Amino acid sequence: MKTLFINLILFLTVSTYGQIIKGRVLDTDGNPIENAYVSNTNSQSHAHTNEFGQFSMAQSAQGNVLQISALGYKKATYTLTISEALIVLQEDSFRLNEVVIQPKLSAMNVISKIDLQTTPVNSSQEILRKVPGLFIGQHAGGGKAEQLFLRGFDIDHGTDIAISVDGMPVNMVSHAHGQGYADLHFVIPETVEKIDFGKGTYYANKGDFATAGYVAFATKQKLEKSSIGIEVGQFNTLRTVGLFNLLGNQKKQSAYLATEYILTDGPFDAPQNFNRVNVLGKYAAILDDGSTFSVSVSRFASRWDASGQVPQRLVNAGIISRFGSVDATEGGTTSRTNFNAVLNKPINENTFLKTSAFYTKYEFELYSNFTFFLEDPNNGDQIRQKENRNTYGMSSELNKKIKQDHLDLGLQFGIGFRADATTDTELSHTLHRQTTLQTLKLGDIEESNVFSYVNSEFNLGKLIINPALRVDYFKFNYTDKISTDFRTQSESKVKFSPKLNFIYTANNSLQFFVKSGFGFHSNDARVVVQNGGKQILPTAIGTDVGTIFKPFPNLIVNAALWYLYLEQEFVYVGDAGIIEPSGKSKRMGIDVGLRYQLNDYLFLDSDANYTYARSIDAPKGQDYIPLAPDFTATGGLSFQKINGFSGGLHYRYLKNRPANEDNSIVANGYCVTDFNINYTHKSLIYGLSIANLFNTAWKETQFATESRLQNEPTSVTEIHFTPGTPFFLKGKVTYTF
Repeated sequence: MKTLFINLILFLTVSTYGQIIKGRVLDTDGNPIENAYVSNTNSQSHAHTNEFGQFSMAQSAQGNVLQISALGYKKATYTLTISEALIVLQEDSFRLNEVVIQPKLSAMNVISKIDLQTTPVNSSQEILRKVPGLFIGQHAGGGKAEQLFLRGFDIDHGTDIAISVDGMPVNMVSHAHGQGYADLHFVIPETVEKIDFGKGTYYANKGDFATAGYVAFATKQKLEKSSIGIEVGQFNTLRTVGLFNLLGNQKKQSAYLATEYILTDGPFDAPQNFNRVNVLGKYAAILDDGSTFSVSVSRFASRWDASGQVPQRLVNAGIISRFGSVDATEGGTTSRTNFNAVLNKPINENTFLKTSAFYTKYEFELYSNFTFFLEDPNNGDQIRQKENRNTYGMSSELNKKIKQDHLDLGLQFGIGFRADATTDTELSHTLHRQTTLQTLKLGDIEESNVFSYVNSEFNLGKLIINPALRVDYFKFNYTDKISTDFRTQSESKVKFSPKLNFIYTANNSLQFFVKSGFGFHSNDARVVVQNGGKQILPTAIGTDVGTIFKPFPNLIVNAALWYLYLEQEFVYVGDAGIIEPSGKSKRMGIDVGLRYQLNDYLFLDSDANYTYARSIDAPKGQDYIPLAPDFTATGGLSFQKINGFSGGLHYRYLKNRPANEDNSIVANGYCVTDFNINYTHKSLIYGLSIANLFNTAWKETQFATESRLQNEPTSVTEIHFTPGTPFFLKGKVTYTF
């Protein structure tokens, strides 16, 4: 086991109010260790390190003994005798009994850290599944962004969840296909180091789309080793991945290159001909003043064919199989190029600055046919959605702690902007991808969002009171290129979002919280200008009451009761180029989860989520919210390092749910089980994974759609679905060096 050295630099100062210990916790490469727990065994005082590994702790004196612990390291002790000290820790396996519940708003992140440690992700879909209660579904051949479900929302592709990677937003505003479109396929799973998530509207640094919640991914700063791997599976599936450490094990700087290439035809009767390539290069450095700097460049491109959504009546009649199609010419192409820079700079022991800037070049072209021959009995109803986009942005946050007399206050001041510019955002009626029959919508969009926020944390012993205020300014411009009169339609809007949270941490094993706040998601610019700027930033008001606790050292449990109200809005339907009203809605529910370590090798996880979701203004019986999940559950058993073996068995369950407003059409639920096992021998890792172990016939995505086939005299409204993956076996070999 590799030995890691943690540098603990302790500066002792004496003030009129007593002796205070100040210091930093670092690893052998000089990297700060965040959320390390430092306790004084003499005075019983304690502290947690920040992003720079810094901490300060009162009521301490020479001769006192400190205990330092952090996940992935063995505990260490240090006796306060000199102003500087070096403590040596050894790398250790994950142990749940060492988890300390952090006295902070984001304490739930410990759940994602546990899950990443015990069941690492191995596909882009599994990245999002690490968020408890978040379900996803693919319905366009693997190339389109997943459909998302969380807290009673059919989020579509991202309307009510804010997703980011290294501070760079993933959601696309005023997208050709749908508002908030969040395609995460440019992330290589093996490069993910941290998943920060939060449910609800309670976070000042999260703005647009953060209504049901947010997910923030962080990629690795460095690679310990290089590796190359290949995966081969059914349905002509091939995946290669390469991770290359470019600078070796230098202490102050690192650089790596990650690549991924995927081919598959999928289980469909009409092959997907899917291919995707990913490349990521990242450089990170620790500067002399303790600042951390990183810059990354990535490129993603994908192409696919799709079978579309299958009408249930054709399958019932035996005309096509579950994996058949009506229009096999669906599909598309997409690409994304990212430049991202991040600087975290300590100013003094109580103040630090976090700044990031990004640029994204994005292209998208999608062909779909949802209604077949409903609108055009001769040529069919295929549509093309297309756009070219440039996105720029930056954000900066100043963190400051003030400790004076009885005042213990943490402040965060944030400011930033995002600017999107699209060219020729298009909706057209097409035939077999080759012929444009009619251009329905065509225009250029410019959308800017300037924001600022102040977040405060009053520490009153075991209680933290967290009031905050966020202000967003939006500017929308739309130039309609079909209109004979050239003019830029423009609207602007200001949004205030207050927050108020209470976190009571009784001890390292018990925390209660009450969270509340206003949030919002923006509407498509085409809605904004057509609606005269009215009801374009619908307000969401939410509250959570819950707890995180460890009844036993090896068991951590989280539970929350929650409520969310969403204001009236008007929605741009990208598939039809029309605007539809969406009334007021309410959602309430309960989330329960547990993580249990049976022994040094076995880990049990389980999450259950119940939601009651209804439209407020609709009459009873007509007030169901289509596709809103009622009950979901996930869980499984993982094992690690048993004579070189690791793996796990996990299930996900989604209950039947209404597909329309009166629940007369039902979207069928499912329960799917996945299995994987890996064996490590020296520098080689052999792996076997099975998706849908029991070959369940399930529907991954479902919609109540009105459609007409070419030989039908009238239309039919019923379930149209994309079939879920059947039994799917893959094997892999990875070589590390």
